Amino acid sequence: MTGKRDGYISWDEYFMGVAKLSGMRSKDPNSQVGACIVSQDNKILSMGYNGFPMGCSDDEFPWARDGGELDTKYFYVTHSELNAILNYRGGSLEGAKLYVSLFPCNECAKAIIQAGIKTIVYECDKYADSPAVKASKRMLDAAGVRYYQYTPTGRKIEIEV
Repeated sequence: MTGKRDGYISWDEYFMGVAKLSGMRSKDPNSQVGACIVSQDNKILSMGYNGFPMGCSDDEFPWARDGGELDTKYFYVTHSELNAILNYRGGSLEGAKLYVSLFPCNECAKAIIQAGIKTIVYECDKYADSPAVKASKRMLDAAGVRYYQYTPTGRKIEIEV
């Protein structure tokens, strides 16, 4: 053998794959969002997905998108980015990178900035025109947090479990 093998996945493929796999844990019938926080030397620090806080039963709280405010998921669901930040037990996230399947909202942007995360790699920005994402980008830009969209390779990665 004369060198390393061809066809191994890149760091971005690897960590976006972990974020997407984390999102598959979400019980939300409409949106499955996952996040993966990575150190500057490419070590996974934490993961998260959108769901209800611990102790709040996903059988008793609403998953609806429409209806009275207290009868929809929006006041109850913790977003994947915030879950990943709160799940981290190792100290500082200063300088870390966040991989996430959906661009962060303004509330998550606040937590990302406060946690010291410096780079966001996102898969989808389908709410780019919403006030929440416009505010998010304004704060991220002001705080010097770099963000860029993940470029899919088109490679299919399968895991049999």
